[in-house]
Order: sequence, then structure tokens, then C-alpha cells
Amino acid sequence: MNKTEKYINLINQVNSLIDNETDFIANLSNIASSIHFTFNFHWTGFYLNNGKELVLGPFQGPIACTRIKYNKGVCGKAFTSAQIINVPDVNEFKGHIACSEHSKSEIVVPVIVDNIVLALIDIDSENYNCFDDTDEHYLAIISKNISKIFKTTEH
Repeated sequence: MNKTEKYINLINQVNSLIDNETDFIANLSNIASSIHFTFNFHWTGFYLNNGKELVLGPFQGPIACTRIKYNKGVCGKAFTSAQIINVPDVNEFKGHIACSEHSKSEIVVPVIVDNIVLALIDIDSENYNCFDDTDEHYLAIISKNISKIFKTTEH
């Protein structure tokens, strides 16, 4: 299967997982796992906006930074810009927060509800230049699906 086919299957899987589940953490946990194991990424998870900073949410992979200040690192920049940030080489990103020395590239996708960034999808790869337009496109679709669960689940 090519990357696009994997993402199409992933989106169908995510939609079926969250379709009848009302628990927010359960949904984010299954989404993180689905993305992580579909592509065998180094780290896949969520950071949640608690109104003061970004706090670690459900994830798959090695331990991670628990709290990230707004505008710090790739996640903080994606939060303040409300834009997808795709970093081909984390060593070239000024202010990168190195939670793992194994991370070589990173993509962060905001989850936006009513023009407010409520969460971020954060994915790290052990390979440089791992993420491209295909990842950005399909992760944006997944982000939109997640924004719907913010409105319809308990959290």
C-alpha cells in the first residue's frame, strides 16, 4: 500500500473508532495508536491546551515532555500560528525541544474548534524529511474529525 492508501484506510479506521464512543481520552488514545502503528512513527500523540500551556495527552512511543509553553518548540509555534508545521530536520528548527535524541523530523497539526486551538497532533520520525504534502493533507482531515469529537464527547 502506498502512503495515500494507508491514510485513506487510517481515516476510515479512525472514523469507525470514534463513531459511537463518547469518551474523549479513549478516542484520542485510539487515534494516536492508529496513526502510530499505521506508519511506525517514533512518537505519535497529542498535546492539549489547558488555557495556560500545552499538556501531554494520549500518545504512543517513548516518554515525552509533559508541558510545553505557548510559542516554544515546534508544538508551541504550531499552537500560536494555528498552522501545520512540518520540520524536515529538527536540528535546523530554532528552539526545537528535544524530548528524544532519536527524533529527526516532526510534523505538528493543530486541532481547531471555533477558531481556538484546543489540541495538537504531534508526530516525530527517526528519519529526516519524513513528512510531505500527503501527510499534511490527510493529517488535516484527521484533525477536522478530532475537532468534531471535542464538540460531542466528554472531556
